[in-house]
Amino acid sequence: MSDPVAPVSRRGFLAGATALGAPAPAVPALAQHHAGIVILIDRNDPHVMGHAISYSGNLTRHFASLGQTPIIEVVANGTGIDVFRADKSPLLEPIAALRQMYPHIGFSMCASSKAIAESKENLTIQLIDGARLVPFGIGRVVELQRKGWAYIHG
Repeated sequence: MSDPVAPVSRRGFLAGATALGAPAPAVPALAQHHAGIVILIDRNDPHVMGHAISYSGNLTRHFASLGQTPIIEVVANGTGIDVFRADKSPLLEPIAALRQMYPHIGFSMCASSKAIAESKENLTIQLIDGARLVPFGIGRVVELQRKGWAYIHG
């Protein structure tokens, strides 16, 4: 047997149907443009590094086809900092070309990871042109995610 269904008044039915058909509140366009994309490189693996750098260019081209310029930051942490080391980066030329084509892409190196590497290697690490230091790479990733940025693990 089925349970009896309580009768619904016409007014109640129309109110429910209207609520279901109402459009969702619009997200302001400004909010959509303030959030960016953060790409993390945390391994000293040339393939991972290459993919992460490639992602930033591909995402830029994708959003350009939609008439948008995304804010993108590539963050290097742990052994992944080699990607932004002037003495070790396997991607000096591709990153330089990317910076030339898309100056809106940012490159950040974890200062904590840099200090650890400098201590182990007993040398001062120089960054590639265009890269900057952030206190903690993973902290930077979380900071950006809390602001609504999309996260991609390289």
